[in-house]
Amino acid sequence: MDLTQIFNTTHPVIGVVHLLPLPTSARWGGSLTSVIERAEQEATALVAGGVDGIIIENFFDAPFAKDQVDPAIISAMTLIVDRIKNLVVVPIGINLLRNDAIGAMAIASIINAQFIRVNVLTGIMATDQGLIEGNAHRLLRYRRELGADVAILADVLVKHAYSLGISSLTTAVRDTLERGLADGVILSGWATGLPPSLEDLELASAAAQGTPVFIGSGANWDNIGKLMQAADGVIVASSLKRNGRIRESIDPIRVAQFVEAAQQVNVSKERSQSQPSLKLTL
Repeated sequence: MDLTQIFNTTHPVIGVVHLLPLPTSARWGGSLTSVIERAEQEATALVAGGVDGIIIENFFDAPFAKDQVDPAIISAMTLIVDRIKNLVVVPIGINLLRNDAIGAMAIASIINAQFIRVNVLTGIMATDQGLIEGNAHRLLRYRRELGADVAILADVLVKHAYSLGISSLTTAVRDTLERGLADGVILSGWATGLPPSLEDLELASAAAQGTPVFIGSGANWDNIGKLMQAADGVIVASSLKRNGRIRESIDPIRVAQFVEAAQQVNVSKERSQSQPSLKLTL
């Protein structure tokens, strides 16, 4: 399965819908209707601005469970993602924080979402939730059991975490792809809103050897032209919010500005490339 088959472009811009707190989370407000309305507004704003895909995540559920989330969150996410999937025509993905990849795969398979994001697929990361261990073994077998055609985009040395045991970025990328069997890798800066360096993106791209590399944080219309020179796609959230503030809602004007900046560099890359599109192999 290649990028064009999923996103209708070889260099997708994926916007993020940050869900308001869900049932049982520390800041749950008691109204799922309010959560759904906000999510639908943000998804609509992203599509109006021209994104190629949307990923939905329980961002405001912090503090997060490190792996399996409460069943009420699974139920709410399934309902919300299904509503958004029937509202917009772009591909939909799921990130179930902090690292409930099994739950995300279950939701995606039920409502026919196209991809999931997994923060820790392989290795061990020290995080504010404690030690998180990758479980590629279980996830890949679960996808096969479900018969799900869902791509797995996996973070490499994910933000807000320290790696235990991985000696280099190159090794981490290769382990994620060759031993974890991810369909694409995501590279972020140290924290939400901070971008990866161009040098790290170049290293990741070289190690990926044709498998797509996504920018996972910190992209904006000022730096996207530079960063996309070494990446195949971008997942973007903070810079699309009103005034660039993470707790604000999506601003369709900022979305359009970002998409335009990304498309300019993509056109330039496509003109200079004679090779076929990169593939997500499933």
